[in-house]
Amino acid sequence: MNQDRKRSVLVGVLILAAYSIVGSNNPGAKTVGMTLEIISGISVIGIAVLMFPYLKPHGPKVSTWYLTLKGVEGVLMVVAGVLFLIHTESLLTLRDNIYRVHGYIFAVPALMFYYLLFKSKIVPGWLSIWGGIAAILLVAVNVLELAGVIPMIEALYIPIVLNEFVLALWLIFKGFNFGRHGLQR
Repeated sequence: MNQDRKRSVLVGVLILAAYSIVGSNNPGAKTVGMTLEIISGISVIGIAVLMFPYLKPHGPKVSTWYLTLKGVEGVLMVVAGVLFLIHTESLLTLRDNIYRVHGYIFAVPALMFYYLLFKSKIVPGWLSIWGGIAAILLVAVNVLELAGVIPMIEALYIPIVLNEFVLALWLIFKGFNFGRHGLQR
């Protein structure tokens, strides 16, 4: 297995690991919750670091901002995991606020990521477009929520979550599109 293939599998696995947090919101399972949140945060950072060399040639400034924002997002998730372990009432409130901010931070680099994926053509266009539309929806919802126009609607995260699940499976089983269509890194 070549380096690009290994990296695509690792990115796919990290995307799935980043979503491990979904099962961690049980204050009775402090150690499990903290561990899952920390794994999720580290996974988010790992995805950005592993993808950066593939994305940078297709938008150096955008890819640098993507890497930076994903780093901030991952660090926030790790901090939230530590707060979950301690979990006094005030620290759980702080953790909830971190995740509120996390939702906003997640949306912007997701938009950048799918834009760069589309430009790079390392995954099929339909997958990049789906992710881009889902990210635009998320950014719009976040702006409307911040403006007080609508409440937080968690169901609007479903398109991006489904897209990222499909992207993870694609990367694990199909890999990057290098070698096909004469694509270069």
